Amino acid sequence: MTSSSSPAPASLPAYNGMVVNCIAYHGDGTRLGDVTLDAISDVLQEPGTFVWVGLHEPDAPLLLKLQEEFDLHDLAVEDAHKAHQRTKLEAYGDSLFLVVQTAQVVDGDLAFGETQIFFGERYLVTVRHGASLSYAPARRSCEQARELMQNGPSYGLYGVLDFIVDNMLPIVRDFREELHRLEADIFAETFKRSTVRRLYDMQRDLTTLRLAVAPLQDITNQLVRMHPQLIPDDLRPYFRDVYDHVARVNESISAMREMLAAAINVNLSLVTFGQNEVMKRLAGYAALLAAPTLITSWYGMNFSHMPELDKPWAYPLVIVVVAGVVGGIYTWLKRVKWL
Repeated sequence: MTSSSSPAPASLPAYNGMVVNCIAYHGDGTRLGDVTLDAISDVLQEPGTFVWVGLHEPDAPLLLKLQEEFDLHDLAVEDAHKAHQRTKLEAYGDSLFLVVQTAQVVDGDLAFGETQIFFGERYLVTVRHGASLSYAPARRSCEQARELMQNGPSYGLYGVLDFIVDNMLPIVRDFREELHRLEADIFAETFKRSTVRRLYDMQRDLTTLRLAVAPLQDITNQLVRMHPQLIPDDLRPYFRDVYDHVARVNESISAMREMLAAAINVNLSLVTFGQNEVMKRLAGYAALLAAPTLITSWYGMNFSHMPELDKPWAYPLVIVVVAGVVGGIYTWLKRVKWL
């Protein structure tokens, strides 16, 4: 760059789509323009400038290139290349390395991704893996707040974290709305295996989402209270706002998990209750059949001195007695609500 006000080169090497953006900013928060990776060191030679780089599933050579430009720590670069790291914040000298889990609804299913963030006094590098939305909206929002962008890449870090957390709130809200729709199936008279399966899938996804969100409370709390060389005091209230959002998402997830657990238990209880009702009805009808079976079974015995054989009114009397016994049993079963 020839001067602080001149735009940076606009051409970016393709890197097979791995470089989403590489933008230079002036110390007053204004955008200087796109730069190539090779030009990053030239940009940083001018005082007050900083660079924001966005990557998507980069390969090892690309990460090594960024390591040369920003003097990134070997362990952080290794973690960014391998991905599948736990949510964490690690300090390497005068820079920070963050790993944040992301969530996104893809084709109706909840998918999880991961973002690694290299954060220094004059650079911000985001590395996306798996299911993750582009951070272009967060970058545009930060660029519109020029006064806050004067704080350097720390405001960009706030924008990215706030974007990640805010995208989780609609996911929890969608889970709550879906649970309300499933309530009709939960309390239906007929058992639906698909309902229980969906409740279990929601419970599993929320558990995974909670594992992604819960560690963010500790990370944002550290950014609020620590690292004064990188986080100016003017921005600490903004990171505290992210902390509040994380706490709200975490509480919403915990509440939803309890509601889902209760829904599963209610569904299973209703199924058990329905089975008990069926068993009671079957037992009642078995009792109705037992009485005439017991009485008429006497006539299957092979002996010749049955008392009613020589009485013409005996068989009608037996029929009346059987009907009376069955009617009495039926009335009693109706009274105790077994039929």
